[in-house]
Amino acid sequence: MNYLLDISVVVPLYNEDESLVELIQWINKVMGENGFSYEVILVDDGSTDASWAVVESLHQQYSSVKGIRFRRNYGKSAALHSAFQKVVGRVVITMDADLQDSPDEIPGLYKMITEEKFDLVSGWKKKRHDPLGKTIPSKFFNWVTRRISKIELNDFNCGLKAYRLEVVKAIEVYGEMHRYIPLLAKWAGFYKLGEKVVEHRARKFGVSKFGFERFLNGFLDLLSITFMGKFSKSPMHFFGSLGTLLFGIGFISAAYLGIRKLIYMYQGYLLMKLTDNPFFYLSLTCMVLGTQLFLAGFISELISRNSGRSNEYGVLKMVGIMEDESEVK
Repeated sequence: MNYLLDISVVVPLYNEDESLVELIQWINKVMGENGFSYEVILVDDGSTDASWAVVESLHQQYSSVKGIRFRRNYGKSAALHSAFQKVVGRVVITMDADLQDSPDEIPGLYKMITEEKFDLVSGWKKKRHDPLGKTIPSKFFNWVTRRISKIELNDFNCGLKAYRLEVVKAIEVYGEMHRYIPLLAKWAGFYKLGEKVVEHRARKFGVSKFGFERFLNGFLDLLSITFMGKFSKSPMHFFGSLGTLLFGIGFISAAYLGIRKLIYMYQGYLLMKLTDNPFFYLSLTCMVLGTQLFLAGFISELISRNSGRSNEYGVLKMVGIMEDESEVK
C-alpha cells in the first residue's frame, strides 16, 4: 500500500472552540520536531459554539488541517467513522479535543505501530485527573469489558489510540461503539493489540460532554457487539440452539408428566388433571418460547443471507486475482 502521509490525526469535537487553537499549535510543534508528514482532521459533531469558525480559521493557517462538519450532534462514533473514510496516513492517531490527551504521546504511539508492528495501540490513563464519580465506574466498566471480550486492556475508552491504516479501513464504527474499537479490530482479524501508558491532563476548558448514562449504554453496546461478532454471519446458531434447548426441555417435561399420569392411572391411583399441574404449563411455555426462538433464528438467517453483505469477509491478500472487475478488458 502506498501511503501519502506518515500520520493522520483524527480529532472529534463538540463545543471545544476554546481549546482548538492550542491543540493544533501543539500538534504542529510535535510533528515538526519529529519530521512527520501529517494531516489533522477535525470533525465538528454539530457544535453550537464557534468551533467551526475556528476550524475554518485553522485551515487557512495550516494546510495540514482539514475539517468535517455535521448538521447536528451524531456522537463520537459517527465522527470517527466519517474521518476514518478520509484518512490517508500510514498511522492513524485519534485524540480528544479538550487537551486532556497530550500530543507529545504521538511519536511513541507511532513507533509502536511502525517498529513494534502493533495493529492497534490503546492509551492507558493510569493516573487520571477526574472525579471519583468517573474513575470508579470507569474501572468497573473496563473490568467487565476485559472479562467479556478476552482482551487484556486497562482502558478501553481512552480517546488516545493509534492504528495501522488498514485497521480503520476494515472496521465500521457506529452507534456508540467507539468504546469497543479494540474489539471491533479483533473481530476484523487484527490480533496484535497493545497498550501504552499515556499522560492524562486536567481539563483546561469547558466541561465533560458525557453523563452517567454512558455506562449503561456502554454495557448494552458490549452485549450487542459481542453477539454481532460471534453470530452476525450465522444467527441461527444462537437462536436455533437456544430454541432447540428450550423446546427439548419443555417437550421432555410434558412427556414425563403425561407418561407418569398414564402409569399411575393404570395402577389405579388418582392424580390431579394435567391441566391442574403448574409444571404442565411451564413445559408448554418452554415449548412455545423454543419454537419462537427457532423461528427468530430462521428469519434472521434469511435476512442475513439477503442483506447483500453476508459474504463480505476480511480478505488479507490476493495474488493473481484482479481486485476490480473493471480491470477486465
